[in-house]
Amino acid sequence: MKEERKVVIVGGGVIGLCIAYYASKSGMQVTVLEREAESGDSCSHGNAGMVVPSHFIPLAAPGMVAKGLRMMLNPESPFYIRPRFDLGLFRWLWLFLRSANQKHVDDSVELLRDLNLESRRLFAELQEEGDFGLVKKGLLMLCKTQKGLDAEAAVAEQARTIGLAAEVVDAHQTAKLDPNIRMNVMGAVYFPEDCHLNPSLLLDQLRARIRVMGGTIEYRQEVQEWQSAAGRVRYVKTATGEFSADEFVIAGGSWSASLLSRLGCKIPMQAGKGYSISLENPQELPQLCSIFTEAKVAITPMGNALRFAGTMEVGGLEHKVNEQRVHGILRSIPEYFPAFQVNDFRDCEPWVGLRPVSPDGIPYLGRVPHFSNLIAATGHAMMGVSLAPVTGKMVANLLIGTPPFRNLSAMKIDRFS
Repeated sequence: MKEERKVVIVGGGVIGLCIAYYASKSGMQVTVLEREAESGDSCSHGNAGMVVPSHFIPLAAPGMVAKGLRMMLNPESPFYIRPRFDLGLFRWLWLFLRSANQKHVDDSVELLRDLNLESRRLFAELQEEGDFGLVKKGLLMLCKTQKGLDAEAAVAEQARTIGLAAEVVDAHQTAKLDPNIRMNVMGAVYFPEDCHLNPSLLLDQLRARIRVMGGTIEYRQEVQEWQSAAGRVRYVKTATGEFSADEFVIAGGSWSASLLSRLGCKIPMQAGKGYSISLENPQELPQLCSIFTEAKVAITPMGNALRFAGTMEVGGLEHKVNEQRVHGILRSIPEYFPAFQVNDFRDCEPWVGLRPVSPDGIPYLGRVPHFSNLIAATGHAMMGVSLAPVTGKMVANLLIGTPPFRNLSAMKIDRFS
């Protein structure tokens, strides 16, 4: 009988668990090493839970630099870079500036479209195995101003040119699309192919399915050391022991860059802090997920709860809550949803997570240079949940030697070397 090939996956967030799930389905013996406790809040747990084919424009795009500089002047704005002397941050900023051009957008839109649509298809398959609250009703980009609506209408036109459904609607039509919530908006763009889900239920489902297939998930396993020889990783060492395997995968979110640097592979990446606040049993509960366009706040119904999420705060690997940023999220809510007041959230504890952000807005995915048995999958920024199944499936393809559904060269690990 042929022995199962072993794979160790470093990282137990949604990306790591999806890799473990599809690797297990491919016949591999899987061990997941997660640095946090099982009850710990990974970046996957408290996010907006959106599946977004509508997000086909990368973060590095024309106008983002000027917009970001303007936002930094407002302590409650959705974007902030904490000033600090950090050569890694300086390099990331320079590469972001270099990438924020129309050619990069034109080169990226079909990739991001394809990844998100394939992930959407895989989510539908996963939902058939067990419910994690997947709702396929679309997303509304809610606009308070004519300027905002005009900008989103331009995105809708671009979406249609690459085959995505998008509809510009006025305030009356917006209300008809989601009659359960009162809205104070000029109009919206409706993306019917977007979905939303409950990320906590998704993580629970993935863990259970991995274990049923014979996989192991080890918690409180922070990597201390890598051992390699002759271009292959031999084992990874944690406080509790050494884990050897035929293949290794780094899917450690914002900690992936540090993990890779110990192996001599330096990737430019920054942690983008985000916050969410969930309100149990709100007075009004929308049916669709949405985004406050001008405020950059995402809103997702999850069962009987309603989650508001936002901000991109680049400030290193720390989880300290910036109350001004949280207040910026809360202050925007009654501006769009008049049934709510900031005081409604007085007993709600904000959640904070660190999202791994590449300087060009494209994930890192592929074999790590100089190692024949090491793969990295990270840098998904705000689309970690949205791109998790397709990432898991593509990494599983690489592990067993079958072609992924599309070329991965734009995501290669050493593209900035």
